[in-house]
Amino acid sequence: MAKHHDGRTLIRLDDLAQREAVSANFLVQILNDLRRGGIVESRRGKAGGYLLARQPSSVTLREIIEVVDPALLASSVSTDGDSGASVRETWEEIAKSLRAQLDAITLESLARRGEQPMFYI
Repeated sequence: MAKHHDGRTLIRLDDLAQREAVSANFLVQILNDLRRGGIVESRRGKAGGYLLARQPSSVTLREIIEVVDPALLASSVSTDGDSGASVRETWEEIAKSLRAQLDAITLESLARRGEQPMFYI
């Protein structure tokens, strides 16, 4: 969606599913989560489809993960036992670093990666 974003053009579910090689049933579940999270908009009807609600440069990978699968970024490490507190602190540092890296990746940067030419030797 970021590759074709102009703020007006809707992308049909079937077209997007085919481009991304995923089933339409699976994709609609993700798109519904993204719609509820304010990342995509949808229009019903014969000419309906989906589009990004914001510019690709303002949507981060962290936002998407927090909407689609927030458990990926949640910490569930126990503080039980002698080493529990230090293990939890370490995992929290790792999670903080991961969140910062995910904040630095936008849909625009992901779309540009796919456009870079491939050189074969």
